[in-house]
Amino acid sequence: SGAIMTVLAAVCTKMPEAKLAIVFLPMFTFTAGNALKAIIAFDTAGLALGWRLFDHAAHLGGALFGMWYVTYGHELIWKNREPLVKAWHEMRTKNTGKGGGRSN
Repeated sequence: SGAIMTVLAAVCTKMPEAKLAIVFLPMFTFTAGNALKAIIAFDTAGLALGWRLFDHAAHLGGALFGMWYVTYGHELIWKNREPLVKAWHEMRTKNTGKGGGRSN
């Protein structure tokens, strides 16, 4: 449930003006930003009050990670991946001739 909350929070953070609705109540619509605020408030209250219906800590952790990833993480990770990719390619090409890797 925390991973699903990560995806939901990322989408709500990326597109806060998107209209959402509950599956069985499609006549009630709300913005993604308001939905995210309500879910965070509900899970914070559940964690503080000790409700055990859902894993509120997992939901909050997932929501915070989703918001962080859209705000900072995507750029931080994808802009700094080049050294890792170069090291991976060097390691693969070094082992190709020694029987350890696939030859093309």
